[in-house]
Amino acid sequence: MTATRIDGKAFAARLRERVGEYAASFEEAAGRKAGLAVVLVGDDPASQVYVGSKGKATLAANMASFEHRLPADTSSEDLLALVEQLNQDESVDGILVQLPLPDHLDEQSIISAISPDKDVDGFHVINAGRLSVGQSGFVPCTPLGCMMLLTDRLGDLSGLEAVVIGRSNIVGKPMAQLLLDANATVTIAHSRTKDLPSVVKRADIVVAAVGRAEMVKAEWLKEGATVIDVGINRLPPEPGKEKGKLVGDVAYNEASEVAAAITPVPGGVGPMTIAVLLRNTLVAAHRNAGLTPPEDL
Repeated sequence: MTATRIDGKAFAARLRERVGEYAASFEEAAGRKAGLAVVLVGDDPASQVYVGSKGKATLAANMASFEHRLPADTSSEDLLALVEQLNQDESVDGILVQLPLPDHLDEQSIISAISPDKDVDGFHVINAGRLSVGQSGFVPCTPLGCMMLLTDRLGDLSGLEAVVIGRSNIVGKPMAQLLLDANATVTIAHSRTKDLPSVVKRADIVVAAVGRAEMVKAEWLKEGATVIDVGINRLPPEPGKEKGKLVGDVAYNEASEVAAAITPVPGGVGPMTIAVLLRNTLVAAHRNAGLTPPEDL
């Protein structure tokens, strides 16, 4: 058996198209565009690429994009002042401070300064709390994107056994909470888990978010499992090549012989993250304008 390839790129394109259509309707109803503000501190090359792609995607989705690029030596006071200004700006519905920040800035205090109702990254402790008690808030984009792919593939997740490998606040913990809310039986595994392969072997759903190239092997997987690979790792370059290839946390080729469905890297979870960011921003815009967000967002 060869696994079905879960095409996150195609799913994300459909989601972005839907967001764009609803954003146009929102503009008619609210008399303004939904707005996303992205703050970049410093000149980290990967962050610059991410911020540029987020800006283009926001404009393509019929929304307003506000970019704030600050020097690497920006003080905590100046960054907090900008965040507060954006909190008060009625044209801004979502605020995203691009991580990582330079070492002299405390990421948690900056994230905590963002209004929870504009925290479209879902990193604020209030939104984490809302998720944990089943209230409506913002969920981090990557796990929500994973959840969309899972429910599209499997439908009802009730009673399925899910293992999340990784316990980060950005992916692992919120992913486990979303699966729990969908009535799956959830185990969070991590670097200290004893006999990790046997834990993973029980799972109908495996979400790998640990950041180790091709760690999850075919023999770890239950026959017919659905595998969501959040990892993105670059292997050392082969002789004569400048860059090594990108791989996930799952050994894709061998896992494809055991799993029923699996996300590739690249082209699986990655494209979902920006699409869900746009979705979260449009939901925030509706709430900020006193409108009900569309049900199929």
